[in-house]
Amino acid sequence: MNAPEHEVVEVANAGGGSPFVLVCDHASSFIPAQYGDMGLTPEERLSHIAWDPGALAVSRGLSAKLDAPLVASHVSRLVIDANRDIASPALFWTLSERTRIAANENLSPEERQHRIDSYYCPYHAAIEALLASRQQQGRRTILVCIHSFTPVFLGIARPWQIGLIHGRDERYTRALHAALATGDPSLTIGWNEPYSAMSGVTFTLEHHGDVRGIEATMIEIRNDEILEPIGVERWTNRLARALTLASASPSADVPRSQSHA
Repeated sequence: MNAPEHEVVEVANAGGGSPFVLVCDHASSFIPAQYGDMGLTPEERLSHIAWDPGALAVSRGLSAKLDAPLVASHVSRLVIDANRDIASPALFWTLSERTRIAANENLSPEERQHRIDSYYCPYHAAIEALLASRQQQGRRTILVCIHSFTPVFLGIARPWQIGLIHGRDERYTRALHAALATGDPSLTIGWNEPYSAMSGVTFTLEHHGDVRGIEATMIEIRNDEILEPIGVERWTNRLARALTLASASPSADVPRSQSHA
């Protein structure tokens, strides 16, 4: 197998002074050259089935505004989904919404392992290394997973401008919900929408947040809100304020185990 022709993982501002660590599972629509077009049209390869449009721009904006570390995966989820357990059938998508991804059908064990080793493991290892370093330094850490979602799924409109998803401990996410609602009462905020942990979409949140016992939340922004720079800036400012307010909430900052199970 050929080596990746660009960096598959971005680690930015690793020494940032913020309590927040930002991660972006679906930051890129990049498909390594060895996979060609995967049998998909240019439009399909740039659509939401390939990545989370706008999520990386918001993540980078928050990293700069909050002085927060950022880890982002720069390989399309069409190749491998960084936000799924290795045992999940959705690790390699063969059907996304109504789009068949024939290139992922009947993958050999060798090809599956190659993608795991080359694209999946480096991303999660980078997150793990960053969190372990902060833990060793005794630093408070709040893991924030940034995603975007499509306004319409299987013909059904999704009304939420933003959705918040929590792991086993929901206290920080509840504080974030309150901060967003207070900052703009007109917002339509989804609670465990458009997905919930039952949908199998919270692997990164659980694997790195719940397992370590750190505060963590997953943010889903409807992608038509963040396709243009003005929307990215609006949501960056809104989230920076809300994340910071939530971090100061007494209900969010409760001492808990920082041990790594």
